[in-house]
Order: sequence, then structure tokens, then C-alpha cells
Amino acid sequence: MCRIGFRCIKMALRELSSLERFLGLKKPNKYSTQGGKKVPVLQNNNGPALIGLVTIASHLVHEAKRPELLGNSAEQRAIIQQWLEHRVTRLDNCSKEEVKVILKELNQYLEDKVYLAGNVFTLADILMYYGIHHIVVELAVQEKELYLNVTRWFDHIQHYPGIGNHLPPVVVLRNRVYPSSHH
Repeated sequence: MCRIGFRCIKMALRELSSLERFLGLKKPNKYSTQGGKKVPVLQNNNGPALIGLVTIASHLVHEAKRPELLGNSAEQRAIIQQWLEHRVTRLDNCSKEEVKVILKELNQYLEDKVYLAGNVFTLADILMYYGIHHIVVELAVQEKELYLNVTRWFDHIQHYPGIGNHLPPVVVLRNRVYPSSHH
């Protein structure tokens, strides 16, 4: 698990760099960290420093002129914000016991959805994918089958062009759940 420390902040900084590449931002930003929890900080040339993964990621989306990644309606924006908050408050630094609860909730939520905000790919999908990657890597085949909706969503996101730049692909086995005759 990603505990507070060097590995965790390194991952957050990699996530922001990957997001920059995905968004097509030409000039990479310089990041630092602050505080005991080593929160990412972006020193903005046009104003005060931006602090926190979600704040910086949202800023990068605005900078890249990709507002659709933040939602097209008030409801969609609220859902995206909810998942971004979920990422940093529940998923990051969660215990092994909490992982199962989070996966179960996420699996139920994704039952009738392609993406976290319904049928549109958003920043919530990107940051939740980055945050959950280290968990899915560790799942046994049986666990992946237990969380079929999470596995389906995860596989879809990892194959979205430009998303998984800094992360190794996770093999999602195609078995009785995904018959080969349908591909």
C-alpha cells in the first residue's frame, strides 16, 4: 500500500507528470512537496502556489483547455469532485481491510456505468485509476473475478490512449467471464 512517505509522494509526482503528457502540455511543470504528509505543490508563475493532487490536476486540465474532463453539467462536476475527494481521503493510505470495502463499493457503483461519471471519461477516472493501480496489481485472479465491474473499468482505463504512461499494464485474464468466442 502507498503509505505516507517517499514512495507515495513519488507516485503523486509521477501521476501529475503522466497527466501532463496525456493532456499534451508541452512544458513540464516543476513540483515540490510540503508538510509532513509531503503534499504535492506546484509553484504557479501567475500567482500563489497550488497545493494538493486534486487541485493541481484540475489546474492542469484547465491549462490544457480540456474542460470536458471536469464535467459538462453541475451534476457531473459534483460526481467528479466526489470521486476525486474519495481518491485522496479514502483510497490513498487506506489499510488492507479498507481496500476490500472500497473495492466492493466501487464494484457496486460501476455496475451500470462505463466511467465514474456515467458514460464520459473524466479526470476522476484518471486519478482513481492511478490511485487503484497498485491495488489491482496485487489482486489474485479470483479477486479480480469478485470485483468484475472494477476489473472491467480498470482494463478499459488502462487501455485509454496516453493514460498508463508511468504504470505497468495489468493483465486482466479472459476466462469464463470473458469468453474468447466473443472477441
